[in-house]
Amino acid sequence: MLNIIIIGVAIILLALLLYFEKANQFKGKVLTKTVLSCLFILTALVQQNYMPGYYYLVLVGLMFCLGGDVFLALPQERMFLLGLVSFLVGHVFYVFGLYYAADLSAWTWTGMVVSLITSCVVFVWLRPYLETMLIPVICYICVITFMVVGAWTVVGDSLLDLRGRFLVFIGAQSFYFSDVFVARDRFLKMEFINRLFGLPMYYLGQFLLAFSIGCLKPVAV
Repeated sequence: MLNIIIIGVAIILLALLLYFEKANQFKGKVLTKTVLSCLFILTALVQQNYMPGYYYLVLVGLMFCLGGDVFLALPQERMFLLGLVSFLVGHVFYVFGLYYAADLSAWTWTGMVVSLITSCVVFVWLRPYLETMLIPVICYICVITFMVVGAWTVVGDSLLDLRGRFLVFIGAQSFYFSDVFVARDRFLKMEFINRLFGLPMYYLGQFLLAFSIGCLKPVAV
């Protein structure tokens, strides 16, 4: 029941956030985005904890992502770099959490090939526009790529509950592609359509990772 309430509140807040983004109401955007991001941390906190190591690593990752959300909501140029760094650190914790939860397998290497190809395409697309942000963006792409490969590792581990595996996999993929829209908005063309598609994908990814804490468990449990 609590999870259903959380989902309902999150949908309402996301709709409000998109409204404020469309109307370009700064205070509304910052407030709504901050509350919505706090909600995915609350989601993680109320889940049943089957794998303590995974739980704490994902929780810390979510907290750094909350910081990234706040930084990116602010208009100063320096805030974008701080947001990028905050998300990068968050992804590092996700990476450790995912590889803690699952064993390497053929899914890992398949995911590595697919993810590296995808990330190379994204980088080639962005490269002409990066200028002074070249090195930070390369670092970010590398870390988020490892996170996605970790999700492939989790989804391929048959010793883990199927629901949790798919929550992790879909969550990581959604997060990854939401960042494509962030990059498009920041480096190519700033327009509402980037938030219209990117924000739902981002919050879907974060909430699925938070909910996965209560589902990702050994099948014997």
